[in-house]
Amino acid sequence: MIDAKDRLIIEVLQGGLPLVPSPYARVAESLGMDEQALLCRLAELKARGVIRRIAAAPNHYKLGMTSNGMTVWDVDDSQIADLGAHIGGLPFVTHCYERPRALPDWPYNLFAMVHGKDRGEVEEKRAEIAGILGSACRGKDILYSTRILKKTGLRLKPKGQTPCSA
Repeated sequence: MIDAKDRLIIEVLQGGLPLVPSPYARVAESLGMDEQALLCRLAELKARGVIRRIAAAPNHYKLGMTSNGMTVWDVDDSQIADLGAHIGGLPFVTHCYERPRALPDWPYNLFAMVHGKDRGEVEEKRAEIAGILGSACRGKDILYSTRILKKTGLRLKPKGQTPCSA
């Protein structure tokens, strides 16, 4: 659980840090608190698992990574935790997660997003993942992106705002 101050900090930061020389000082000032107090609260929120990280979110299209594929894999359930952690740790995998299968139409339970300058590069990365999964993988596919639909994480609504008043 979070208190009202923690919630306010999250609401302010969810839109990103200001692009100024001392962004935490600016955020702290806007919240009426000391920068060190803000940093301590953020460290506590991270330690409790309320927030995972504060990080830059580059636009991969503007970086020249215009081919994007969600690789999907049917991985043996007894090995998915170890293999998923390994795949998620690869430098070219931006997100990796396990999802339940939707049989009989969707046998895939491991998802890993990869980006490349073209489909050839994405396919090379997909082949590397396939090599790591080896015989634990019973099937695979890839879903290529055609456009960006969303580039944000979870957003808290300001307290007291309902979906209809937004």
